[in-house]
Amino acid sequence: MSSGWRYVRNQIAFILFVALLCLGCLALGLMLGYGFFGEGKDVVSILSLDKWQTIIEKFTGK
Repeated sequence: MSSGWRYVRNQIAFILFVALLCLGCLALGLMLGYGFFGEGKDVVSILSLDKWQTIIEKFTGK
């Protein structure tokens, strides 16, 4: 493998790592915010699709 392809592979791996790290921080922030400022019952429930559908329905009125 040439050094050019190795560089590209390393850059892609770094971008994927940063994206996963951002998603993890977003999930952690949502859980902490929901736990402290929200209902606070089951903090993992904020990551469920049902909870997001309920939130979107509240904002859109549907």
